[in-house]
Amino acid sequence: MTSSIYVALSAQMALQRRMETVANNVANLNTAGFRAEEVRFETVLSKMGSREVSYADSGESYISRRAGSVAPTGNPLDVAVSGDAWLSVSTPDGVAYTRDGRLQMTEAGDLVSVDGKPILDAGGAPIALDPNGGPVHIGADGSIVQGTIQVGALGLFNLPDTTRLQRYGETAVMSSEAALPVEDLAAQGVRQGFLEGANVDPVMEMTKLITISRTFDSAASAIREGEDVLAQAIRSLGPSS
Repeated sequence: MTSSIYVALSAQMALQRRMETVANNVANLNTAGFRAEEVRFETVLSKMGSREVSYADSGESYISRRAGSVAPTGNPLDVAVSGDAWLSVSTPDGVAYTRDGRLQMTEAGDLVSVDGKPILDAGGAPIALDPNGGPVHIGADGSIVQGTIQVGALGLFNLPDTTRLQRYGETAVMSSEAALPVEDLAAQGVRQGFLEGANVDPVMEMTKLITISRTFDSAASAIREGEDVLAQAIRSLGPSS
């Protein structure tokens, strides 16, 4: 099999990986706080005799941190995080971070995420509200007040630019480096009664899907042509009966 066929196959493998990430992004267009996944494409050089041949690598995926659009909901337990901050949640695998602000209060008063995980304060402790304490007011700095009493505060954290994020569930991430509590709560806080949507651009993602599909077909054509050339060479150069 010629190197051109291997190159085309490596391209198809990389494109399949890209197709999977784009399809997942599109599927989560309406998921609050969802962060799109992107892929960095690279090439791998290999020696084929005296020539260098470039193969397509499947690429390294990463989670985009760009902000999504914010819309009002009117729900007092919905919050949209401003700036680069993240909320923290307790999971069986450790602390995870999320921009999904669909908070809920259990019958016992525990403040939890939409999937039931405890929301943490700046010290890493679960937040408990008073089920009979009246309406909940969440300030821009994350402070939580019921009536005239502050019952807790949302923990807001910054994730280092150098950290590697790993998706955890639909909207949370795990950080490879320690998160830092937000210090400037005037620039990075929360907005009560709002939600941040997914940071997925539907037009851009659909354009990517079309481009990937066409490129995949082109690679398939290149493989068929390479196989035809190889078969013809075998017929021409092979021993005659």
